[in-house]
Amino acid sequence: MGNRVFVVGVGMTKFEKPGSREGWDYPDMVREAGTAALNDADVSYDQIEQVFVGFVYGDSCSGQRAAYELGLSGVPIVNVNNNCATGSTALYLGAEAVRGGRADCVLALGFEKMQMGSLSAMYTDRSGPLDKHMEVLARKYEPQNPFAPYMFGAAAREHMELYGSTPEHYAKIGEKNHRHSVNNPYAQFQDEYTLQEVLDSRTIYEPLTKLQCSPTSDGSGAVVLVSEDFVRRHGLADQAIEILGQAMVTDLPESLGVSAISAIGSDMSRKAAELVFEQAGRTIHEVDVIELHDCFSANELLTYEALGLCAVGEGHKLVENRETTYGGRWVVNPSGGLISKGHPLGATGLAQCSELTWQLRGTADKRQVEGAQLALQHNIGLGGAVVVTLYQKAEI
Repeated sequence: MGNRVFVVGVGMTKFEKPGSREGWDYPDMVREAGTAALNDADVSYDQIEQVFVGFVYGDSCSGQRAAYELGLSGVPIVNVNNNCATGSTALYLGAEAVRGGRADCVLALGFEKMQMGSLSAMYTDRSGPLDKHMEVLARKYEPQNPFAPYMFGAAAREHMELYGSTPEHYAKIGEKNHRHSVNNPYAQFQDEYTLQEVLDSRTIYEPLTKLQCSPTSDGSGAVVLVSEDFVRRHGLADQAIEILGQAMVTDLPESLGVSAISAIGSDMSRKAAELVFEQAGRTIHEVDVIELHDCFSANELLTYEALGLCAVGEGHKLVENRETTYGGRWVVNPSGGLISKGHPLGATGLAQCSELTWQLRGTADKRQVEGAQLALQHNIGLGGAVVVTLYQKAEI
């Protein structure tokens, strides 16, 4: 694994509906989130040796334009784009720089300034990154726009056919995550809904309704990553959170086979989780709190199985037994998740890291998972990449 890596500062903006804050451009977002992370770490920008900036929709070198709001120091700034896993990819690259001994103090930033409406292809004169994935899905389920809920809805249908999950199971996940977000001041939505209201909201692609789908969002997140030596020299042990294990995995042969569940990334999520637990010498049963990629409620249920919370085909049983909310075996998405907190693509992975850092520090206020000692993060992007990260309070 190389050198130990620690999170010592986190920050994020409130996630917002695009256009809801007049004049709020991406440099403003990054200045807000980045300044918060630097202040949290008690680190100045001139101590940062490398910067990794994630965004999906934007011009080349927007990462530099964003980071320049924090200072002009001449350090390397790398622009990162890995679809919805962009934020955690910036985190992964920053951690790799520290892990490999190339830097002692690194900043990972992510932002997104999104267009209203569902995600759509930006370029129509070339092959799309999801062409082959869509071919797999289209063999079983008639394609429909918008493409994202179609893909995850198709995976839910396959699970229903194979294992007996029902539309109500997916709706219960939406109800849970909206309920969790009530206590999150950073969440785009902070409204609680009954299960019936979730079921009765507009159908996007069966079995998914509107209240089971993540919204388009504007926002930013930031994380300061440092070495063990930096923690010791600057007296940061009390606030440091160690990355015990981390893995990035891209599509496997199964991803382009015959399964809709595999096409939306379950196999690469499973592989990444296995690598992380092997690195750390820990198991999923030791984890207390999880932030996972619930772009749609279907993906949360399928990710339960991919991360090993239960056997394949039994994710809906965790829902029935309330095992993934407060009072259950794990608390999954205490932030409200992507469904309710919001999903500015480049910022999502860093917001997940921020939430888990607050949970392990014991500073998550009304969202706090009592006695949280071990935290797991899962962030996926179709086309594809997944990053899984395991954290614990530093022992130095």
